[in-house]
Amino acid sequence: MTTTWHPDLVSDELIALSRSLGDPAKDLVILAEGNTSELLGDGRIAVKASGAYLSETTRADFVVTEIEPLIAVMEDERADQEDLTALLDAGVHDGARRRGSIETLVHAAVQSVQAGLSEQPAAFVAHTHPTPVVGLLASVHAATAFDEWVYSDEAIVIGTPLFVPYAAPGIDLGRLFLARLRSYADERGALPSAVLLGNHGMLAIADSARAAEAITLMTVKGARVRIDALSAGGVQGLGGDTVSHYFERTDMIERRRNLAGTT
Repeated sequence: MTTTWHPDLVSDELIALSRSLGDPAKDLVILAEGNTSELLGDGRIAVKASGAYLSETTRADFVVTEIEPLIAVMEDERADQEDLTALLDAGVHDGARRRGSIETLVHAAVQSVQAGLSEQPAAFVAHTHPTPVVGLLASVHAATAFDEWVYSDEAIVIGTPLFVPYAAPGIDLGRLFLARLRSYADERGALPSAVLLGNHGMLAIADSARAAEAITLMTVKGARVRIDALSAGGVQGLGGDTVSHYFERTDMIERRRNLAGTT
């Protein structure tokens, strides 16, 4: 069985991250939007179950699923959404059906691509739908909005994001996301810290829950800054040459590691 229900495998850190991201005051998700996951280290991830509110999650609101069968279903051209739904079904427990989030594939894709890299594993993935980010990604500027950094800490914390055009949540998004993530990793030899999903939301990828939330919040600020700049006549980016040397400075590398958990 690809997906099972094992509340005992869900960490305190994953629960704390989920509840923090679900805080209504942060405007990152509403109702049952968004999902989080943690790499378990044995070819499986713990991922939020479908229909659970991030703000109220308990260990019972997560399922444990194997990564490789999910990658296989994305690579199988004959597979459809019903095949995916079956793979994500952990059965009925405590009177409720437990099924992995419809967006579990993007979490599995991160860990699959990560496994082919030499860098430290990205243990946590946080997927949210912040209003300013969705607003910008639903605009005519979506594909190019983050092409240039607009302030220094944005460059340090989120690095170079990956943009993925809109696809229907589920197997369609999973396939497109996997292809774009593989291309990014092939080109840069690393995963992005932030992924921007057109007309949808964002992902933060990090080796700690604290860093996943930091990347999320900094991306939200970046979206707000761009929207404000556009309302004032247009965005004036810093330009690549202005900040490229940041990634070679010892103090900036240390700051990036402290804030985003990456170098």
